[in-house]
Amino acid sequence: MRKIVSLLFLLAMPFILSAQQGETLSLNEGWEFSQMNKEQWYAAEVPGSVQRDLVRHNVLPDPFYGTNEKKVQWVENENWNFRKTFTLTAGQLQYDGAQLFLEGLDTHADVFLNGSRILRSENMFVGHKIQVKPLLKEGKNQLYIRFYSPVQLMMPARATFGYDYPAGNDHRDEKLSVYNRKAPYHFGWDWGIRIVQMGLWKPVSLNFYNDASIEDYYVKQTAVTEQVAKIENQIEIHSVSSDPMEAVISVEYGVQGDAGEQISKKITLQPGKNLISLPLDISQPKRWMPVHWGEQHLYDFTVKIMSGNREIAKKTVRTGLRSVRLVQEPDEHGKSFYVEVNGIPLFAKGANYIPGEIFTTQQDATYYEKVFDNFMAANMNFVRVWGGGIYENEEFYRQADKRGILVWQDFIFGCVPYPSDDTFLSNVKEEATYNIKRLRNHASLAFWCGNNEIEEALNHWGWQSQYPKEVMDGWYKGYNKTFRELIPGLINELDGTRSYIHGSPYNGTSWGKPEGFASSDAHDWALWYGHLPFEGMADRLPRFASEFGFQSFPEMKTIRSFAPEDQWSLESEVMTIHQKASTGNSLIKKYMDMYYHEPRNFEDFVYIGLVMQGNGMEESVEAMRRGRPYCMGALYWQINDDWPVVSWSSIDYYNNWKAQHYRMRDVLSPLALGVESKDEKLNYYTMSDYLQDHSNLKLTVQVIDFTTGKRKEFTERVSAKANDSHIVKTFNISELVTETEKAHTMIHAFLSDSKGKIISSKDHFFFWPNKLELPETEVKTKVQYQDGEYKVTLTSKKLAKDVFVEIPIQGARFSDNFIDLLPGEKRTIIITSPELRAADKTPITVKHVRETY
Repeated sequence: MRKIVSLLFLLAMPFILSAQQGETLSLNEGWEFSQMNKEQWYAAEVPGSVQRDLVRHNVLPDPFYGTNEKKVQWVENENWNFRKTFTLTAGQLQYDGAQLFLEGLDTHADVFLNGSRILRSENMFVGHKIQVKPLLKEGKNQLYIRFYSPVQLMMPARATFGYDYPAGNDHRDEKLSVYNRKAPYHFGWDWGIRIVQMGLWKPVSLNFYNDASIEDYYVKQTAVTEQVAKIENQIEIHSVSSDPMEAVISVEYGVQGDAGEQISKKITLQPGKNLISLPLDISQPKRWMPVHWGEQHLYDFTVKIMSGNREIAKKTVRTGLRSVRLVQEPDEHGKSFYVEVNGIPLFAKGANYIPGEIFTTQQDATYYEKVFDNFMAANMNFVRVWGGGIYENEEFYRQADKRGILVWQDFIFGCVPYPSDDTFLSNVKEEATYNIKRLRNHASLAFWCGNNEIEEALNHWGWQSQYPKEVMDGWYKGYNKTFRELIPGLINELDGTRSYIHGSPYNGTSWGKPEGFASSDAHDWALWYGHLPFEGMADRLPRFASEFGFQSFPEMKTIRSFAPEDQWSLESEVMTIHQKASTGNSLIKKYMDMYYHEPRNFEDFVYIGLVMQGNGMEESVEAMRRGRPYCMGALYWQINDDWPVVSWSSIDYYNNWKAQHYRMRDVLSPLALGVESKDEKLNYYTMSDYLQDHSNLKLTVQVIDFTTGKRKEFTERVSAKANDSHIVKTFNISELVTETEKAHTMIHAFLSDSKGKIISSKDHFFFWPNKLELPETEVKTKVQYQDGEYKVTLTSKKLAKDVFVEIPIQGARFSDNFIDLLPGEKRTIIITSPELRAADKTPITVKHVRETY
């Protein structure tokens, strides 16, 4: 009997230890909110925002539809109250400490607990941990938060400053976004709706514990090689004991899922804050590698504090062991700009990412999984978290760690000078400190960047003619205080392992002065704002292209979601509201007039715009990839939207891939075939990210007449060098086609392995479509219907260019789309969506370029 009792006691031990260690009470449920001085209270979702809940309660209309954006703006001028009652037991009050964690308040707020003001919040990007044990009571407890209008609260700052900041993306006459430390994109952008939100945008919890809590744990990687990883475990502990306490601190570590090893030492915890360091060497570490380079090995590091036989605190950090640095070194051209991982130069392939929801808290775990599925599907290895949005949710970086995607992290400043007085900079210091500590354990985080385009704007956006010299001098001085002194100082102190650049583009280079591209990253807007032809991008390669792009409309099913048919025109009121770039629609039309026949109607215009964006951007990105090692990065603007809108995105708000995303998938393939037309020659390239050579490949090049099909074929054995781009075959164009044949002939090339499997293909046309003799042809379709999956087989007797298969289901995934269907070719496209039903036989439509004129 005694053995049974002992066994039961041992089985119960984990629960006893857990109870002694502490418990966490979620406070997300049961909130209500009300406009100040109004008696109407509504149920609130936490995390959430006032505007999101008002839409949910039908107080506000759908802000995405029609011209409804105008109807939601009144909310930003009001103050809003939130309240919650929660119940505590006598047992919970027996814990030594109780810490309220408000992870994110948006933005200006006073927080009250049981009659006491416990916090005044001034920053959306800072979480707050507050010791509240003396204020708690058995039974009912009350939290009350008053959120102040970020517009009205900052009106006195504007009034006393004497002028408006040049915040062109702030879509209100009074430019107030610069005074707020909240997401700039909430105030509008040149792709964004304006919804200036308030509320609890991150979770709320109450943590009970005894003796001590681990406040922070940094697994600092001071050096990582193939032989050894040198780790400094930096642990911050808060002791609530009034006396010194003897304890043992240990760190257990190992690759996720494997048996771990452990180090430990005796410590004495003093009342209050304690900083502990445990150095550690890991022999033969399994290093974390970027996608396509190897495995994304992740280690678990668990720190425990024991006092006697009691475990009083525990915290686990998951990270990958790797070295990463931004290499900026003088060379024969100027100065390099590339990322090196584990000592190997990496060509950065990816995009700029904006928050994917204007209602930020709709970005849940499923959302982030979908985002990274799209990164992976397009063969990306890099993403820039842009400085006009937010420091992303923890799940974003966890996905990046797991998938092998490197992250360029901007601090959240963009496109405008900011105040630099002591009070403002104190707020920025708290924000930077909080987010450096929150993100520094992530293996995917490659380097930090101070801001987006502020130095470029100061130098090149014409503000000198609009503002007095003393104002400009103050802005330059403030820039240096914030981005050359404060933030890098904090990164050196709190991170100490990563590179930092004060802004992007790095040296304030303007796209109008491409001579600066030889020593910097570049935001090259000569394409688009500079009206440069697509083919011109190949002649102005930067060392690293960190922004460039071209707009398109989303496809028609997305346009139908916000615009009735009588608004389907470029100049309609609804279409104007859903185009935030000042010259957007006219520029799309200007480029279309350069390259395509005039479409017959608005729907054809939308389709041709998608095709033009995809093919034009492919040309730019391929030139950058061919241009390595001089050019070592192509991050296009932008991958996503935060509402249904005309923009530079390659995926629309409803997760429909535009033509551009399919083209990016192809051109960013880890081993891709490229072609350059130069000096009456076609140069074929292999562009490889793999760390091993690929030999015994076959290059096949076919000359295809649009009507009669294949006329010539050439084959060549080639090799693709590891982590390199190089020419593997050159043809004189005159050997392939005559001058008169160019208008009705294409070159179809593909790369295959030793087993005949096609690795990459590349179609080359000698002209853009308005100078091609595209044949009239019918694309025939045959569909196999299954629940969740439709298989569409396409055939055409003659060339059908940029064939677009469309289905009226948002977010359906296509195995391919916007394809060139060759004469006599049979292609099958698989459409997948949980909404597809075999019995429904959901209609499928097909369109190609020749049908639009």
